[in-house]
Amino acid sequence: MRTFFSLNSCNTCQRIYKELNLPRSVTIVNIKEDPLTSELLEKLKNLAGSYEALFSRRAQLFKKHNLRERELSEQDFRTLLLEHYTFLKRPVLIYDEKIFIGNSKAVVAAAKKWVDEH
Repeated sequence: MRTFFSLNSCNTCQRIYKELNLPRSVTIVNIKEDPLTSELLEKLKNLAGSYEALFSRRAQLFKKHNLRERELSEQDFRTLLLEHYTFLKRPVLIYDEKIFIGNSKAVVAAAKKWVDEH
């Protein structure tokens, strides 16, 4: 599976996509237009190790709903990820069953190295 999950309106996602120089075999998924299904989320979770690893605490809804005040369980993370696309930490790249989550310099560098080598 080679898929890049992002948001079309996200400049950071667009910049990272260009930086990675992904081959045409990579499917681009705009999570706003094509939200996560429970089956796909389960696959992402299995690659990431947890729902929490996929969850963005920077999402505006996280702050708006005062979720910082709550101790969230894995089930809570799953429910929120399925509820609204902005809870997914972006971008997410799956490349040959390896997953890269988020936009930190270290994650982007690791993804670029992996893509270049494979």
